[in-house]
Amino acid sequence: MNANPLRAGVLALLCAGCASTQLDSQWSDPQFAGQSLRGSKLFVVCEAPDAVLIRTCQERLAGEVVAFGATPLLAQAQATPVPGRAGTADAYLPAARAAGARAVLLTSVAPSARVVGGGPSIGIGVGGGGGRVGGGLGISLPIGGPKVSTAYGANTLLTDVASSKLMWTANTSTPAADDVGAQVGELVKAAMGGASKAGFF
Repeated sequence: MNANPLRAGVLALLCAGCASTQLDSQWSDPQFAGQSLRGSKLFVVCEAPDAVLIRTCQERLAGEVVAFGATPLLAQAQATPVPGRAGTADAYLPAARAAGARAVLLTSVAPSARVVGGGPSIGIGVGGGGGRVGGGLGISLPIGGPKVSTAYGANTLLTDVASSKLMWTANTSTPAADDVGAQVGELVKAAMGGASKAGFF
């Protein structure tokens, strides 16, 4: 019998916070099976809430593209997606065609959770704040001098320029950390690893 269920719950939260960056899910169109993009030009686009995230994402994503043997063409991304086109590469296809790109590689990065910790204890919740953590988890723990870190998630799409068809898509997530650039780097690395296993690189 566990004599301290509260302590066990806190340890469970701590373990959850130590999770690694992962590829949560992915899908690919069988029509494009075996069509490697190595040696091709890719129109690289990042969408995010602010310019810093966009530039960080594009730099990290372009680096991964080069590492996988393709040539990145950096797009002029927008801080907010074109109305009615969120989650698709439609808005970027004309520019990609004009640039001679074979595919559009679009990654959308956004905050997914907030982690609040401070002093000898730590609390985890989405949208936390104040001196205690609560919300949907049904947990309320005292926090001394809370420090808030943000976890990010990303959705990455590969779209064929010639046909405008979605070739592959994946969702990635990473635990909260102070270094946002490192988080973004891990997100795109996990996504590109998935694209490689799916046969596109």
